[in-house]
Amino acid sequence: MKKTAVMPMFAFVLLLVFGAFWTWQTPGWLRGSLTPQEVDYHIGMLEQNLVMPAPEKNELLAKLRAWALADDGRPFFMLNLMRYYPQLRRFDGAPAFSGTPLESNEYYETAVAPLALSRGAYPVYAGMTHGQNLVEHAPGLDHWSRVILMRYPSRRAALELFADPDYAPIEPFKMMAMQLLLLPNHADLVIPELRWLVGGALLFLFMATGWWRAATGWK
Repeated sequence: MKKTAVMPMFAFVLLLVFGAFWTWQTPGWLRGSLTPQEVDYHIGMLEQNLVMPAPEKNELLAKLRAWALADDGRPFFMLNLMRYYPQLRRFDGAPAFSGTPLESNEYYETAVAPLALSRGAYPVYAGMTHGQNLVEHAPGLDHWSRVILMRYPSRRAALELFADPDYAPIEPFKMMAMQLLLLPNHADLVIPELRWLVGGALLFLFMATGWWRAATGWK
């Protein structure tokens, strides 16, 4: 192969890799929105496998169904607001666990990570809170313990995760540990961490300068 053909071929391969990754992270343009049949299937799997108190389970399934039927195929973010219980909450079907609520949730997050990543979902941000809410001070709005912002490539990916039989034994470890708010939202603006953004731009500038010098013979 001639040297002049190497770079175009390399660029084509990189373009294919990027296209595959973009489709993995934005599958809605290809697969479209959830169908009612898909929603029925996943909700049925959740109803069969999900372990949590019945009233909470019924409310969750109803909200999930309505949210899934309104699918627009777009990626979305899920804000997790967590407030740890003083002690583990016990309910029928919950696994035996002797640790603290913090340890129970740590087990959940570690175990669920590969299941989420296999569907293209990942945390954009995760961290423990420090201090109380600075604006409102009503008891129900304060004393949060942990915040996670998850990115999902689609509502289909989220439902597939929640309905996965491998997810069912993990889920109670989160429900035993905390009060939880799950707030799905679309992003109007997403800015990468500026340190990495600036570092990446400078690295690109350095590499582009090296390529230009090699191509032109400039010293």
